[in-house]
Amino acid sequence: MDLTGYLTSDEAAARLGINRQSLYNLANRSPDFPKPKKIGRTSLWPEAGVDVWRAEHPKRQKGTSRATP
Repeated sequence: MDLTGYLTSDEAAARLGINRQSLYNLANRSPDFPKPKKIGRTSLWPEAGVDVWRAEHPKRQKGTSRATP
């Protein structure tokens, strides 16, 4: 089985700068987040899909979403 182009959960989380639990939360709560391919109990994430999602959802900068007094 060719798994080229797929990331492990740890790799996908590192690429997004989040922890693994946050990765699974995104997959469950965000309808446009790429879904993993299950191989047994292992989740593999499409590398291109993760990159596209990141490009469409840039990181929030600290303090930009808060109202200043």
